[in-house]
This record gives sequence, C-alpha cells and structure tokens, in this order.
Amino acid sequence: MNRWQRALVWVAGFVVFVLLLIVLRGVLLPFMLGLTIAYFLDPVANRLQAWGFSRALAAAFILLAFFVAVCLALVAIVPPLQKQVIALASTVPEMFEVLRARLQPILQHFWDELSDEQAADLRDAAGGYAAGAVKWFGDLLGGIWSGGVALLDILSLFIVTPVVAFYMLRDWARILAHLDSLLPQDTAPTVRRLAAEIDRMMAGFIRGQATVCLVLAVFYAVGLGAIGLKLGLLIGLVAGLASFIPYVGATTGLLVGLGVAMVQFTGWTPVALVALVFAIGQVLETYFLTPKLIGESIGLHPVWLLFALMAGGSLLGFTGILVAVPLAAAFGVLVRFWIGEYRGSDLYRGAPGSGANDR
Repeated sequence: MNRWQRALVWVAGFVVFVLLLIVLRGVLLPFMLGLTIAYFLDPVANRLQAWGFSRALAAAFILLAFFVAVCLALVAIVPPLQKQVIALASTVPEMFEVLRARLQPILQHFWDELSDEQAADLRDAAGGYAAGAVKWFGDLLGGIWSGGVALLDILSLFIVTPVVAFYMLRDWARILAHLDSLLPQDTAPTVRRLAAEIDRMMAGFIRGQATVCLVLAVFYAVGLGAIGLKLGLLIGLVAGLASFIPYVGATTGLLVGLGVAMVQFTGWTPVALVALVFAIGQVLETYFLTPKLIGESIGLHPVWLLFALMAGGSLLGFTGILVAVPLAAAFGVLVRFWIGEYRGSDLYRGAPGSGANDR
C-alpha cells in the first residue's frame, strides 16, 4: 500500500467518523460530556496516582469532588439567576425604548440628511437584515437545543455522564495504550508525534480556556455587582462563560450591560463603569490570563475556532460544540503536516532535472 492509498484510508476513516457523529448525534451528548470531563481531570488523576492512589480510587475521588462542587455551585447560583433571567425578559422592551430615546437626536440628525427614497431603502434593508439575523440566530439556538438536551432524558444525562467520566478517567492510559498498539508500525512514530501535538493544543485550549472563562465569569459578576447593576450576576456569568468563543462573550456582555445600565441609572457614570469593567476584563484576559494559562499560541486561529464552533453547533447541537475544538485542533495539525510534506515533495520543488531545479 503506497502513501496515497494510506492517505485515502485515513480520509475515509475520518469521513466515516463524521457520518457516525451526525447519525448518532441524538445520543452522543452524555458520552461526549463524560469524555470531556475525564480529559479535563486526567492530570489531577495522574497526580494522585503518583502519590500512591490506585487509578480507580483516584478517579472516584476526583469525580465525586467535581460533581459535588458543580451541584453546590448550581444550588447557590441557579435561584438568583432564575430571578435575573425573568427580570431581564421584562427589562428588554424598556431597554430598547430608553436606547431609542437617548439615540433619537443622533439618529434624527442622520435621518434628516437622507432623501425620502434613501430613507425608504435604508428602512427596508434594515428590516430585512434584522429579520434574517433573528431567524439565523433562532435556527442556530434551535439546532443546538434539538441536537442536545431536548432529545435526551435529563435524568439519563445526569446518570450516564458520571458513569462515562469515571470509566474513561479510570481506563484512560489503558485505552491510549490499546489504540497505540493498533497503529501501523512504519507510520506509528509520525502518528504519535501528530497525536502529541494535537493533545498539546487541546490541553492548552480546553483546560486553559476553561480556567480563563471561570476567572472572567467571577470577575465580571463581581465587578458588575459592585457597580450595583441589577442583572450583574447573570450578565457577568454569561459573558465570562461565553468567552471561549472569541470576542463573543465580552461583546455580548458589554452591549447588554450598557443597555441595562442605561435603563437602571440616570447618569452616564455607571454606564462608563460598566464599560470599564469589561475593558479591564479584556486587558486581564489578553495580557495575563491567556498567556499564563493557555500560552501565546496554541495554533488555533480565532476565526477558525469561531467557524468550527458555529459549524459544530449547527450540525450536531451542543454535542457539536464539544466536538468542534478537538476536530479543529486535529485539522490544524494535519494541515500544517500536509503543507510540510508538500513543501518537501517534488510536486512543490519540481522533479529532479526540471527547469525549476536548474535555476
């Protein structure tokens, strides 16, 4: 089997893998969630195992502590969040009305400069774009919901996920060793090197970005709460946790926070303080958290990551969001590998004796 036939086999295997994800997307969520938790907690299990714990005991102890912490956090956060979600729903109409009133002089000046025909065209275009954006966003959220929790029994989600996480965390090294034994012997060193690079990128992003999101969520929630913003807890948590999508979390939180501040406060000082909180958060993320916890470069460009997350969410729902980062990391590593192979091949340099080599 030559190298092109092997490449075809790997491509065919990847296509089959993607097709299986699409076909089984309705039942994959608890398994992917459990796998993600196990991958996130594997370094802690390794540390406990090095201290003398058995792998099973380390896995059980870590997962018990993890799920207890998650449950306690949900018990503490969900009730006030529920109230703030209801308050936000009732505040949205008032927020748009206040924004319209405050921006009316500026918009009116701009509107007066337009002819009647230009104003009509602008109004029609704005209405069409707004309707399209709302429909696209609604379809995206609907796809995430229908591809995720809506098709699963919530009870089974909470039962299956811990079980999957435990067995994956307990047998992680054994599974990797078994997969390694199945690699073709002549290409095994290359595959191991690529797998190690993919793992480095995934670890840097998943573990590092999760920590960054938690720190930002706490910072935004505390900062907005200190200003006295009524919905500060909700806005701060959502903005922080959504920061794994480049620029989306901070931008959304800033816009909603400014709108709520304009409704709640009469002066501009609290509004400026809300903007200051998000500005400090961005500086903290860009110059301290991301370089320290993730590294200057993990090989995932923000645009490529944003596309992968949106495509995964559209195709597979919440499961697709969980799968998007590993697939994006793997694809990035493989593309760089293929580019390196291409630059070292005769196809790039020209065949021996050709005019390209004679220059």
